[in-house]
Amino acid sequence: MSEQNTPGTTTGQAGESAARFRPTAVAAVRLDSIGEALGVPVPGVSAAVGVTGISLNSRTVERGDLYVALPGASRHGADFVTQAVERGAVAVLTDDAGARLLALSAETHVPVLVVDGPRNVVGPLSAMIYQSQPDAGHSPRLFGVTGTNGKTTTTYFINALLRALGQRTGLIGTIEILAGGEPIPSLLTTPESTDVHGLLALMRERGLDAASMEVSSHAISFQRVDGVIFDVAGFTNLTQDHLDLHGTMDEYFATKAELFTSRRARAAVVMVDDEWGRKLAASAGIPVTTVAAAPSSGSADWTVTATAARGLGTEFTLSGPNDARLQVHTGLPGAFNVANAALATVMVLASGMDADAVQTALADHDPFTVAVPGRMQLVSEEPAAVVDFAHNTDALARALEAVRSPLPDSRVIVVFGATGQRDQGKRPAMGAIAAKLADVVIVTDDDPHDEDAATIRADVLAGARGAREQGALECVIEEIHPRDSAIKRAVELARREDTILVAGRGHEVWQEVKGVNLALDDRVELRNALTARGFTVLQDDRIES
Repeated sequence: MSEQNTPGTTTGQAGESAARFRPTAVAAVRLDSIGEALGVPVPGVSAAVGVTGISLNSRTVERGDLYVALPGASRHGADFVTQAVERGAVAVLTDDAGARLLALSAETHVPVLVVDGPRNVVGPLSAMIYQSQPDAGHSPRLFGVTGTNGKTTTTYFINALLRALGQRTGLIGTIEILAGGEPIPSLLTTPESTDVHGLLALMRERGLDAASMEVSSHAISFQRVDGVIFDVAGFTNLTQDHLDLHGTMDEYFATKAELFTSRRARAAVVMVDDEWGRKLAASAGIPVTTVAAAPSSGSADWTVTATAARGLGTEFTLSGPNDARLQVHTGLPGAFNVANAALATVMVLASGMDADAVQTALADHDPFTVAVPGRMQLVSEEPAAVVDFAHNTDALARALEAVRSPLPDSRVIVVFGATGQRDQGKRPAMGAIAAKLADVVIVTDDDPHDEDAATIRADVLAGARGAREQGALECVIEEIHPRDSAIKRAVELARREDTILVAGRGHEVWQEVKGVNLALDDRVELRNALTARGFTVLQDDRIES
C-alpha cells in the first residue's frame, strides 16, 4: 500500500492491517548493510542505525522502520516524511526528486538514502530486512498461482489439500490473508512487496509449513512480488482482461510469463488447455509439468479422464507419468473447477509430496469441496442461486455453462454488470455472452467508480441486444439498477426449477460509486430476497465472510 489511499480503506484501517502483516520480532539490520546492498555509502554514526521494518506508507510506519518515499500520482512520498518520522521511522529511502523536496522542507532528523528508481529495490530490501526466505533455516514452501481466472479457487484448493496432508498453512489472496491466526481481510489481490515479505516472515515465525499466494498481473507489473521465490508457480489460463493496463494480449501474457523464470520460481505447473498455456509451457525458463483438463488439449504430463457428475460437482481420474492414477473429486460445479482441482493437485505433487499420501488425503478429506467465498457459492438449491466473481467474458461464459440445469423446463437468470474505468472492450462481449447462454439477462451496475453508470450499462446492453438480434435468440433482457433491485427482480422471476447467477462481485462487500463506498454484499441481498419470497436458503456462516 503506497501513500495513495486504497478505495474503502481509512487511515486507521491501513495502520491496523499493516501491523498484522509483520513478524513480532525482527533482528535489526544496520543501515550501513542496507547502504552496501544499495551501493550507497552511509557515513558516520548513521551507519549503526538499526532497521527492523520497511514501509511505503507513512500511516503504516512502525518504530524502527525504513520509510520508502516514492513518487505518486499526485504527491511524492517525501511530502509525508515528517509523519513517518513521528511514527518511528529511523531512516528514509527516496529518489533524487524526493531528496530535493526534503532539502526544501524542514530539516530531516533521520538519515536519507538516495537511489535511482527506489521502487526497484523495495522487494529485495524487504526480503533482507525481514529475512522472509533465508538461504539457511526453515521457510514455508511457497505456491504461487497466476492466470486470468481460477487463481482464488486454486489457492484455496491447494490450501485445503495441504491441510488434509497435515500441513500448517498460510494463504495470501483476493479474499483474505491467513498466517496461522485469525483471517485478515485482503485489500489487494497481492499486497505490496513490503507486506508480502512481512507476511512470509510472520509465517516463518509461526512455524507454518506452506503458503499459497495469488499472483496477479498487477502484482508483477507493480513489483509486489519482487524478491520472492516461489517453490512452485502455477498457471490457470489467459483470457481477455486488464487490457486497460497491458494494452494487448501479448503484453498481458508477457507479464504473466515473468513469474515462470528462475528469478521468481523453482518449478512450474501449467494448464495447457489454451494456446497461452501451451506457449508458456514451451518458453518457461524453469522445469515445467503440464496438465490438461480439456479433451482437445493434446498431450500433457497429467490429464483429466473419466469425468462423471457427482451431485453439483465432478469426480475424475488424474492420469500421470508411469501409469500414475489419482481419483479426485470437487464439489464445486463447472468444468473450470475440475481444471482448478487438477492444477492444485499437481502443484502439491510438484512440491515433493508423496502421491500415495495425496491420494489418501483426497479420499479421506474431500478437500476440493471447500467453500470459496464468492466463487460459485451456493446460496439456495430451489431455485439454485449462485454468487460468483465472474467479471470478464470467459469467466462469465464458464459460470453460465456450469450452472445450466439438465432439467428441461429450467431457466438461467443472470444478474451482472461491468466495472467502470476498466477494459471497455469486454463490456459488449460480456453482454453478448449473457444473451447467448442465459434465458433472462438483467443488466445492472458493478463498481462504476468515477464513470457514469448508465454509460457502462449501455455498453453491456448493446452487446446483449446485438447478440439477441443477430442470433434470433429468445432471451429476455432487462436493465435494472441499483444492484440490490436487480437481484430482487431476478428472485421475483425465478421458479423453483430455475437457476439464478449473480455475477461479477463475488465476495466483495462494498460498491464504489463516485468515490463513495456503499455497503453491498450480493450473497446477503440474494439470501434476503429469496427469504422474502418464501424460498429456503442454505444457512452457511461463510456467506458473509
